Amino acid sequence: MDINFAFDKIPLPLMYIITTAIVFLSITIGFKLGNYIRQRKKNKIEAPTGTIIGSMLGLLAFVLAFTFGLAASRFDSRKQLLLDEVNAIGTAYLRTDFLAEPEGSETRKILKRYVDIRVEVARNPAELSKTLVESEELHRQLWSQVTSLSRKNNDSVLFGLYAQSLNEVIDLQEKRVTVFLVYRIPGSIWMVLYFVMILTMFSVGYDFGQNRGGGILISLILSLVFSAILLLVLDIDRGAEGMFKVNQSPMVELQQKLRLSVK
Repeated sequence: MDINFAFDKIPLPLMYIITTAIVFLSITIGFKLGNYIRQRKKNKIEAPTGTIIGSMLGLLAFVLAFTFGLAASRFDSRKQLLLDEVNAIGTAYLRTDFLAEPEGSETRKILKRYVDIRVEVARNPAELSKTLVESEELHRQLWSQVTSLSRKNNDSVLFGLYAQSLNEVIDLQEKRVTVFLVYRIPGSIWMVLYFVMILTMFSVGYDFGQNRGGGILISLILSLVFSAILLLVLDIDRGAEGMFKVNQSPMVELQQKLRLSVK
């Protein structure tokens, strides 16, 4: 099973609790082991571990920053694709003026419905599968009209412009779906991140135990802070829930414009 699929089944608040528990448990186990070894070797000098732990923390920060960069890049792509789709739909709607009646009116009605379901799925991501099915059906209807009209407008440059804009609308849906559902942070990166996190936090706890430092409060604060950062990356990567959702204002504004259109 893809680890991204497994992560998506777990709500973000629960992921925060799980990650906090993992970090806190790793520190606690390391602390107990370090404290145990210190008590057993009272007269022996323990090799300094500060440099090693510092290197591990640096490595963890690098992996986390790399993961955050991937998530942020994907978030930017989703925003750009939304704007591209809004512009493409708006252009296709304007170019329906190039079509004869009644096909022009029918096409505008379909495009309005297409924008409506775009806004609906943004408000209710749980309906994504249903929305994709309806979108594909609307694509089929629109392209069927193009195929039918092409036999009557073989030499029409204006009709060709409309067909080009409609083709762009169809392509952009595929791009948005791919970026949203497929182009996720790879599961292998999540596994490496959690593996490095567990070992690093274990080492931090071990150092606490060796030097009689830290404590439950410090360990808990460290767990909460690091888990919050990791939750931020998870939030950005998912896109369908949490705080970091692409603002759908451009699509909503397009919906209002089409509703006010007299055509």
